[in-house]
Amino acid sequence: MKCWRRRRTRGRVLESPGTRLKHEGLTALHPVVLVPGIVTGGLELWEGRPCSEGLFRKRLWGGSFAEIFKRPMCWLEHLSLHNETGLDPPGIRVRAVPGLVAADYFAPGYFVWAVLIENLAKIGYEGKNLHMAAYDWRLSFQNTEIRDQALSRLKSKIELMYVTNGYKKVVVVPHSMGVIYFLHFLKWVESPPPMGGGGGPGWCAKHIKAIMNIGPAFLGVPKAVSNIFSAESKEVAFIRAMAPSVLDSEILGLQTLEHLMRVSRTWDSTISLLPKGGETIWGNLDWSPEDGHGCDFVKKGQPSMSDNNLNSSNGRSCFQVKDPVKYGRMISFGKAASQLPSSQLPTHDSKEFLHTSASTNFNSSCGEVWTEYDEMSRESIRKISENKAYTARTLFDLLRSVAPKMMRRAENHFSHGISENLDDPKYAHYKYWSNPLETKLPDAPDMEIYCLYGVGIPTERAYVYKLAPSDKCKNIPFRIDSSADGDAGSGLKSGVYFVDGDESVPVLSAGFMCAKGWRGRTRFNPSGMATYIREYRHKRPASLLEGRGTESGAHVDIMGNVALIEDILRVAAGATGAEIGGDRIYSDIIRMSERINLRI
Repeated sequence: MKCWRRRRTRGRVLESPGTRLKHEGLTALHPVVLVPGIVTGGLELWEGRPCSEGLFRKRLWGGSFAEIFKRPMCWLEHLSLHNETGLDPPGIRVRAVPGLVAADYFAPGYFVWAVLIENLAKIGYEGKNLHMAAYDWRLSFQNTEIRDQALSRLKSKIELMYVTNGYKKVVVVPHSMGVIYFLHFLKWVESPPPMGGGGGPGWCAKHIKAIMNIGPAFLGVPKAVSNIFSAESKEVAFIRAMAPSVLDSEILGLQTLEHLMRVSRTWDSTISLLPKGGETIWGNLDWSPEDGHGCDFVKKGQPSMSDNNLNSSNGRSCFQVKDPVKYGRMISFGKAASQLPSSQLPTHDSKEFLHTSASTNFNSSCGEVWTEYDEMSRESIRKISENKAYTARTLFDLLRSVAPKMMRRAENHFSHGISENLDDPKYAHYKYWSNPLETKLPDAPDMEIYCLYGVGIPTERAYVYKLAPSDKCKNIPFRIDSSADGDAGSGLKSGVYFVDGDESVPVLSAGFMCAKGWRGRTRFNPSGMATYIREYRHKRPASLLEGRGTESGAHVDIMGNVALIEDILRVAAGATGAEIGGDRIYSDIIRMSERINLRI
């Protein structure tokens, strides 16, 4: 029973959006391609080590996760990629589960795409006009082509669907990291071989009607920084504070976060989610686009506003803070470092970021190296943490210091800057294609781009760190300081500064490109294709009977949001962005975008 069936009005069960729109006469028109994001797609085993006996073509990721408990070390080994190539380790082949079942449910009862798929089916969609573009989300985007020909297969599938559905252009619906994966595809498909797909100029204009990006992480997410730096997020910091033995236990030799870090640092895709645009986009030690409007989310009521409102801030889902929060300090060591005037902070010396592998290594007596922290000296670790704050510019030096192997490998596949000249021949390289600030959209003036995302949920933006106890082997030397709390209106709770967003992606990352970077004819959007922002104001379920809610704005739960589903179905059935109502904005994304001094 789906979540909308649990919503009742005076005892009457409400219809699903697909059923209601079918009664209005909507029918399938444009083929639809779904593109999943990081983590939500299933992975299955095709070749493994002896410990994986009996798991051939069984899911190692997604599904019941029963194997985690049966043989956890074997499971982790098979989810890891090669630490130098970013591809398969010898003797191991793990591949994406194909088809709609790849990401309809992440685990039994926990939907991802299932609700949207069912609603699409109600207006006539099925296998011939609906496709899930599954790929191995661990790999760098270009490596999905090199190893699996995933981009070539997606190109062929779109061409086939276009022809077999009456030459109707395709509507593409990517989610989360799938958004920048498909942005990479847009450049790849028109670029010449061997680096590109050879579709030539005009391929996108011919085959794609609209790209409806759900929870788009266009400019990255701060939580990617904390995940690489300490394998943490706000949830981990909370668990550690409430029940430290759960994560820090050495029972059976299992140190959970250390193992997760060891595996996840082999996944190049994680680097794609690091913040893009440096201090210009994310702010410096003294400034950020969100200044003056951090989110404390103490109040529950939110003012109403009309559906079409670009410039009014009356419908903000955040609340003005007493003093500007220094969100540009993405990592601060100590609460004071996150708040002091920049003149009172130590200056950075690039030499301090040099990775040390001397005989005084932090864990030199611990035997096998687990993470790259084991190769660092105590002096290097101490210097990193000396009352300093790191911005979206200096944190890359920080990450290169603590994860040099990962950063060297992954930075061959991704870039996080801002282009001054998009006609520079260097931008023909694939490492730039998933960064909207370093690539042009295709010449497709009739194509539409949508930014569809939730607002009104506290979302991670910056972190307060501290040194972790260093008296045991193989531990991560830094952790979020969960004891760091701010005053009311400060946006700081349990070592994390929050802003408006969908719980994973801040509004700034989700909405800037549609609000300004691509709005009208810009150097990033030379053909002037239309962009639309459709925000969904988060509303909690009224009761447990509503499940995950039909008005949720949360990063994954939004896939069951009735308004979002209706928007997608209407565009798939032929509507334009203007016909579904144009922009619908509740957040401060327009004001934030205006504060960013970027040449458009």
